[in-house]
Amino acid sequence: MKYQIARLAHYFVIIFILGYYASVVCATENKAQPTDFMELAAVMLKDGHSDRALLALQNVDLEDKKTDLARFYTLQGLAYMNLNDLVAAKDSLQQAVKNGQKDQVIFIYLAQVYFGLKDYQQTIQAIVKAGDQVNKDASLISLKAESYWLLKETDASINALNEGQKIFPGDFRFLKRKVFYFAELGLYQEAAKLGKEYLKRSKAAATDYIAIGNALRLSKEYQEALNILEIARLQFPHDDRVAKLLAHTYLDQGKLNSAAFILEQAALLNPALQAEAAEIYRRAGRFHKALTLNESIRDQKVKFKQRLSILLALKQFERAANMESSLYRSGLLEDQEVRYALAYALFSSRRFPEANKHLDHLKNAELFRKGTELRRLMEVCKTEPWQCT
Repeated sequence: MKYQIARLAHYFVIIFILGYYASVVCATENKAQPTDFMELAAVMLKDGHSDRALLALQNVDLEDKKTDLARFYTLQGLAYMNLNDLVAAKDSLQQAVKNGQKDQVIFIYLAQVYFGLKDYQQTIQAIVKAGDQVNKDASLISLKAESYWLLKETDASINALNEGQKIFPGDFRFLKRKVFYFAELGLYQEAAKLGKEYLKRSKAAATDYIAIGNALRLSKEYQEALNILEIARLQFPHDDRVAKLLAHTYLDQGKLNSAAFILEQAALLNPALQAEAAEIYRRAGRFHKALTLNESIRDQKVKFKQRLSILLALKQFERAANMESSLYRSGLLEDQEVRYALAYALFSSRRFPEANKHLDHLKNAELFRKGTELRRLMEVCKTEPWQCT
């Protein structure tokens, strides 16, 4: 069926081309003039029909000495670019240059193709050949800087960014890129300084604060990251991405209470963060606070699993054991760790037969070992109850 549809589409394109040819013949009142298939291809490219443009170009006579081969290969290269066939695009554009294409824009197209093919050295050479065109397009300088960076020619990359800043002083992409490059190079103080400058001078969005803050965080420059993210939290109070990154930056430093409080506040706008806030409070040892937040979690599986761990931490074994039916209904007993935790709660509540029933389901080697130890303790409790009081 798909093959038939493809054939029909092919026939429609041919009919379209033939129709165009017939209209040209009629318009010239029987004056024999060939269809300009290259012009037709150019129109199709402009209209976004790259596949049809290639079909039209197939009708061009490349043996005809009057054929403009430079234009032919340029059009063909652009069509392949639009179809993301970069290898074919490269070959066509190179042929355009060999056949006399003088327009420097051809090298811009080649630079884009080379970069897509990860040939960064050729990307740089093509941008150099583009000449004055580079000074008209900030993205080309950015592409050159990125190519140098990927070739690990860091000095040349930074110089390219400086060049971009000089030519396009109002375009802050170069300053932003330098922040990340300096962070990767381990020049954290310089990265932080440039990051603040970028955020101050540009109309920075929340994503900019997040990107720069996270770069500093990953570089373990936690205080600089916190300074930027705290500002972002004030400017974008409704963006939970800022809150999450800020919380995780505090977590990286072991400041659990600060992280939990930030997520708790963010959860007022995004309830999905409630579980994470409760979990961090649990890890911080604030079990009653964690249990309070746990009550509002909507995801039942997350809620019950977390509640079980909190109750065990509080040594409220009877309450934990009484969760058996809830754990069963939510399907959590398929989780071997949950089943062992329930068995432990039942054991601690001296409900040995029920505990044994759940231990029978353990297959995980480590949990099976722990289960065997629980069984041994249960036997001790039966024979020497005074040891289990």
